[in-house]
Amino acid sequence: MPKDWDAFYREAQGDRPPAFAVRAYGPFLPPGPVLDLAGGLGRNARYLLGRGHPVVLVERSPEALRRLAGTPGLALLAMDLEAEDAPKRLPRGPFAGIVLTYYVHRSLLRALPSLLLPGGLLLVEGFSRKEALRRGRPFSPFYWEPKELLTPPPGLSLRAFGEGWMGGYRVYAVYTRP
Repeated sequence: MPKDWDAFYREAQGDRPPAFAVRAYGPFLPPGPVLDLAGGLGRNARYLLGRGHPVVLVERSPEALRRLAGTPGLALLAMDLEAEDAPKRLPRGPFAGIVLTYYVHRSLLRALPSLLLPGGLLLVEGFSRKEALRRGRPFSPFYWEPKELLTPPPGLSLRAFGEGWMGGYRVYAVYTRP
């Protein structure tokens, strides 16, 4: 993981495709706004904007936010999601969807269900503990444990789950609010 996200985003070139869970399940989002947490340079947000969803992108890097400024349909919120009061400072929604990809924050995940519309989707994707081992980071907290995402946050139901080799050991889950 980069230690200096501003430097990382300054050097990042080109658009990356959206995360698998966003490409695969984004078309099933109900109409309405989407919250993209730790959205980086907006790879998921751009995809969702293209599907007609207004997006609120939350990011702590001023460089990433600077590069995204002026994108039509995209509202930017500068916030450190690791701050103790972050869950209380999130936009209240309700949102048709929430995206949390390649950012592991377990307590934040548990705070998201109340921000979804009924029928809304929470799309989660990231690297698994197997990838941490492959990369020589066995104790890093920034990886999902095996089958961890099979258990939905309180108030949500599991719609889809996958875990395995996808250009690295990755895991995704799609949760819905009944």
